[in-house]
Amino acid sequence: MTELERIRELLRGDIDRLNSIIKESLVSNSDLLNAAITAHLKTKGKQLRPLLVMLSGRLFGGINDCVLNAGAAVELLHNASLIHDDVIDQSAERRGIATINSIFQNHVAVLTGDFFITTALRRAVLTRQSRILDELALLGGALSMGEIDQICNAQERNITEEIYMDIIGKKTATLFESCAAMGGYANNQEEGYMKPLRKYAYLLGLCFQMKDDTFDYYHDPAVGKPTGNDLREGKITLPLIYALSLTEHPRHNEMVQLVHKPELTTEEIDTLVEFAKEAGGIDYTYCKMEQLREQACAQLDAYPPSDTVEALKQLFQYIIERKH
Repeated sequence: MTELERIRELLRGDIDRLNSIIKESLVSNSDLLNAAITAHLKTKGKQLRPLLVMLSGRLFGGINDCVLNAGAAVELLHNASLIHDDVIDQSAERRGIATINSIFQNHVAVLTGDFFITTALRRAVLTRQSRILDELALLGGALSMGEIDQICNAQERNITEEIYMDIIGKKTATLFESCAAMGGYANNQEEGYMKPLRKYAYLLGLCFQMKDDTFDYYHDPAVGKPTGNDLREGKITLPLIYALSLTEHPRHNEMVQLVHKPELTTEEIDTLVEFAKEAGGIDYTYCKMEQLREQACAQLDAYPPSDTVEALKQLFQYIIERKH
């Protein structure tokens, strides 16, 4: 049994309730919209974000209706971002399943994503917690800024590790941190007591994105994108950033010139991918992830030992070891 399977077993009944809420929330009077929603939900992922909301709720008093509505809101908002991302990226498939935009075209996909957003807001309102609504609103802004920053840096192709960490902090880690906060807010927990878990969740989000970025350096159909896809879109991630920082490497100047080309051929992308791997970029990224895990688990020492704390530690380990 994997770490994630153990966590899901711990939360099994609550996960069932969460999915019932999500399913009920997405019912509409439009056959077209319902068909688009059904098509998208075939690609349902691991639901890590609502799992984190539930673990937070469990840590701070228990999983109640407020926790489940907050978890549903986060999952619905996350799915909206995926739907819109597929339109922007012109993706035909996600996890091997046809995307909404490839089946129903872009305008239907965008409107479906918008419906997910409004449904997320309705669920957040049902928590009757103003702090949860505030968190969701701030989160939407942070995610957008992270994506905008990434686009700007992709155009300039001039990115340092510090800039990279700032981008993934906004576009990914803030979402994980918000999940941890919502579980506490749902139980009227004080900010001070929640601070260590918020820090843990932020570090978890950084690690999640770092791991996600390593998938771009290997071909795996389960991941759902071709090798070098980030580079194809102008995104330079940590393995290559590290490799390019090795100024004494014999191919340093050559690779720097290559990465700054306005457009890259498939062969050039393959060259950069192999350079990043050969120069130790993947190993460096895994070392950084392990450092984040140690820092995050140290934050959990602020709470009494419990199966919930252990599940949070297992979740971090799963993020590092996951295959897709």
